[in-house]
Amino acid sequence: MNGMTEDKQKPHYHGHRQRLRQRFLRDGGTSMADYELVELLLTLALPRRDVKPIAKDLIATFGSFADIVVARPEQLSQVKGMGETAVVPFKLVQEAALRLLRQEGRISPQINSFDSLVDYCRAAMSREPIEQFRILFLDTKNKLIADEVQQKGTIDHTAVYPREVVKRSLELNAAAVILAHNHPSGDPTPSQADIDMTRTIRDAASALDIAVHDHIIVGRQGSFSFRAAGYL
Repeated sequence: MNGMTEDKQKPHYHGHRQRLRQRFLRDGGTSMADYELVELLLTLALPRRDVKPIAKDLIATFGSFADIVVARPEQLSQVKGMGETAVVPFKLVQEAALRLLRQEGRISPQINSFDSLVDYCRAAMSREPIEQFRILFLDTKNKLIADEVQQKGTIDHTAVYPREVVKRSLELNAAAVILAHNHPSGDPTPSQADIDMTRTIRDAASALDIAVHDHIIVGRQGSFSFRAAGYL
């Protein structure tokens, strides 16, 4: 009788959570749907709540696991049940993914790592709802010194100042930079303003022996390389 009483006292989702964990450990989550991964993350933050409704609301609001992970904390917290504790695991996953991509040698501007460079840029900002301009600063061996968001703008414009790009490069003793920004519209095709701005930065940096290896534009529909297109 005591065993039956204990079973009745367990939350109805207890067995479901255990099965989720076992499935994840069996194949690393490859067989799991997006909402199941979301649910599993939520169980870590909210161990005493039924998180399936929250997981389904997150998928309904943002569309996919990836979109949830890259959503801003204030956007996530607007979903019912998503307090600060529940937001943290998703932002932790995003930062972990970016750090894995930033590991030594993965984003060198050499041709054989171009795909890794694009993957990193897309992971970092392709789903951002506003334009973001970031710079990857490299040393003389093309190893990453720093990755910094230089400016944030509106849904279709970011003001970039070549003087600030060069100034920061000198402060970090960078020998080269890779420029990157996103197009929230999804289309990575550069505007004339993008082309003009890139050439202005290139000329200003070149005068101080700082190379501009590339300018990558990312969006949901793909990516664009100024170097590959012949603009640099």
